[in-house]
Amino acid sequence: MLACTGPEPVVGIDPAEDVAALPYSSGTTGTPKGVMLTHRQIATNLAQLQPSITAGPGDRVLAVLPFFHIYGLTALMNAPLRQGATVVVLPRFELETFLAAIQNHRITALYVAPPIVLALAKHPLVAAYDLSSLKHVISAAAPLDAHLAAACARRLGLPPVGQAYGMTELSPGTHVVPLDLMEEAPPGTVGKLIAGTEMRIVSLDDPGKDLGPGESGEILIRGPQVMKGYLGRPDATAAMIDEDGWLHTGDVGHVDDDGWLFVVDRVKELIKYKGFQVAPAELEALLLTHPGVADAAVIGVYNEDGNEVPHAFVVRHPSAPGLTEGEVMMYVAERVAPYKRVRHVTFIDGVPRAASGKILRRELRTAHKEPS
Repeated sequence: MLACTGPEPVVGIDPAEDVAALPYSSGTTGTPKGVMLTHRQIATNLAQLQPSITAGPGDRVLAVLPFFHIYGLTALMNAPLRQGATVVVLPRFELETFLAAIQNHRITALYVAPPIVLALAKHPLVAAYDLSSLKHVISAAAPLDAHLAAACARRLGLPPVGQAYGMTELSPGTHVVPLDLMEEAPPGTVGKLIAGTEMRIVSLDDPGKDLGPGESGEILIRGPQVMKGYLGRPDATAAMIDEDGWLHTGDVGHVDDDGWLFVVDRVKELIKYKGFQVAPAELEALLLTHPGVADAAVIGVYNEDGNEVPHAFVVRHPSAPGLTEGEVMMYVAERVAPYKRVRHVTFIDGVPRAASGKILRRELRTAHKEPS
């Protein structure tokens, strides 16, 4: 293309209506659907995010997440290139290659998913590489526990790991912890609303009721970055975006008095135990604080009494090959309310995840055999 001397083609498009990208939603809770994002929606979201996540010609970003995922497309390709930063691309995540790339290419910024934060916080290989060029780490795509974020930051000698929030249907960003506020942001927050974006937190029991600070409910978003719709799925689009333009994210969260958002879990993934709501992400974060646990996932399963109870799938750390089900259950029981206790533990070799880092709970459900 650079060598061509012919005139550039003239392509007539309507930025507000024509689709620029068709990423597919991850399918972690249902059938993947094509998300129609217009030129204007993508370009607007990049402009909305830029004041909070600044970059320039001196910055070097390591692209380790796939570009077909909206997080990779935006945070690792479009945003840094738009601002003149250098992007170093890895074809896949392999820890030694990843660490060597940070060291050899003097990477300054990482935009990753929680499994990589976990590796940076716990894996012994990290100590063998010079990661001193790093200035900040931002995690998104799935919930990140505050304790894990702090452990990663301490080990790397960096400001707290920042978070961002959004979804494919939102081009994708709505919240981010600004780089200049990382030190003062409360632990566990996914950030504040970006420019030109509105949010509501509504009751799970009464969807028409708006909730105040500190009250958890479903997160609704309205703004110029809301998708055009699902390709060929008008019914699914109407179920996602109401007649007033509010997109129903399916995520549960709350804000504090200063406007910082905290995401608890997905509506569909909440475990309902005898009327109590249990967030799998909370139990997963707690399990990861156990030194003998390398990774963990939690789903709800039904017991012989017909109650949905938490079932943990645990990957043993190499240093703890003898970790038992009883030890895991007791560790959780000592730290949570009785209704949140893990009732079953299955040890597995690895937690199934999407390319974005999200836990594929449906695969765990498929593999799990209900007790007879």
